[in-house]
Amino acid sequence: MFTFVLICVAVLYIWWWIRDGSRISTFTDRYVLITGCDTGFGNYAARSFDKLGFRVLATCLTENGACLLKQETSERLKTVLLDVTDTKSVQRVAEWVKEVTGSQGLWGLVNNAGVMGTLAPIDWLSIDDIRDPIEVNLIGLIHVTLAMIPMIKKAKGRIVNISSVGGRVAASGGGYFCSKYGVEGFNDSLRRDMKAFGVKVCCIEPGLFKTPLSDPHKVLQQRTLIWEKLSASIKEEYGDNYLQIDAAKKQKLNHIRESDLSIVAWCMEHALTSQHPRTRYSVGRDATYLWIPLSYMPTFVQDFVILKNKVKIPTTGAM
Repeated sequence: MFTFVLICVAVLYIWWWIRDGSRISTFTDRYVLITGCDTGFGNYAARSFDKLGFRVLATCLTENGACLLKQETSERLKTVLLDVTDTKSVQRVAEWVKEVTGSQGLWGLVNNAGVMGTLAPIDWLSIDDIRDPIEVNLIGLIHVTLAMIPMIKKAKGRIVNISSVGGRVAASGGGYFCSKYGVEGFNDSLRRDMKAFGVKVCCIEPGLFKTPLSDPHKVLQQRTLIWEKLSASIKEEYGDNYLQIDAAKKQKLNHIRESDLSIVAWCMEHALTSQHPRTRYSVGRDATYLWIPLSYMPTFVQDFVILKNKVKIPTTGAM
């Protein structure tokens, strides 16, 4: 019986491996729009896809980011400035994409643009601190998607949403995790709605990577600025040395931050070129061996693991 089960598992794995490795017949000269290409995953993907032969339409937030990207890529790649939180900017880019792609339509949309926002205990933050990453990571992503859907339907193409393991397990305060949980919900709804039109929708969930988005020095700097503005009563609740202890604990995360951005770009490529793209791609050792398994655990287990690495405050709160 055990041998039979083992054979069945082996056969299923081989079938999955063959199916997962099958690619569309051709993808050169197909149009792919990638948002957030100034740095990080988007920049790496834009350069990689350009080498593969895609006609990359790369959106950047800054002129400098667009100029640097153009210097490193072929004439096929086109750049355009886009602020995903600006309605007029999204509409302008949508018209531009429609004109560039013509009757061919848009094969791929990679919603990569995102910000970390301020990561700090909830009671340190203002509503604007919470709102900012939600506006970019969730509302901006949805707005761009809605604007591009007609062109993606025309090509029967792909939509790839960059979420995070933070969309599966919320580890700290701030709007970042709210936004990524929202991306997961939007992604699932969109995937089911688009299935009838032959449009495939995928979600990529990276762990911790060494990109400007998650620069620990920047995160600490933002947290310090907020700390300095807090009331004396809140500082007393958390303790005068809270920031120093927290920074030391966060320093440990640097050891698990991945530096190889190519593995995220590979997931984007697979989602755009596979005949059977995966519903979700979890990327990074911390995602594979910690956050994703933890997301399936009971809540009390999640709380234990996450709170174990948080600073213990001197007060216990309400009795």
